[in-house]
Amino acid sequence: MITDQPMTTASGLPSPGALIDRANHLVQALAMPSLVQLVLRLALAVPFWRSGMLKWAGFLKLNDTAVTLFSDEFMLHLPGGPYHFPAPTMMAFLSGSGEIMFPVLLALGLGTRFAALGLLVMTVIVELTVPNGWPIHLTWAAMALGIMAYGPGHISLDHLVCRARSHGR
Repeated sequence: MITDQPMTTASGLPSPGALIDRANHLVQALAMPSLVQLVLRLALAVPFWRSGMLKWAGFLKLNDTAVTLFSDEFMLHLPGGPYHFPAPTMMAFLSGSGEIMFPVLLALGLGTRFAALGLLVMTVIVELTVPNGWPIHLTWAAMALGIMAYGPGHISLDHLVCRARSHGR
């Protein structure tokens, strides 16, 4: 039980409960919600950004490997399948674009909940493509859902935009 009054033992030393309370407050101070939200956004952005960077050969130019993966390697594991991706060049382009744009938006904290939703949808598609990767995909989904539920935090452009709008009224 967390209390505001220090408890001591008969010898004048802090009681175990008081020590636990102090430790609890220290951990809570280290895990400030805005810092946690920033770290969560960056942690979700990194794997998608790294994957996206591998798909491009220049500005709006996919590399051959990205198209080959979607046309020959990647398959959708749906009932009755697996099935080839429809329109593999378009799917590679959309995937590569999302893997660059959504992480940038997350890192900046701009349109954060929508960027997290985009990465959640991508995570579902990745899971359908690589079903044995569910442990990491579940982690990505949990991060995306956390961002969608709790927002970007104070360390974000979304927060600055909301503050500017509320001061302008």
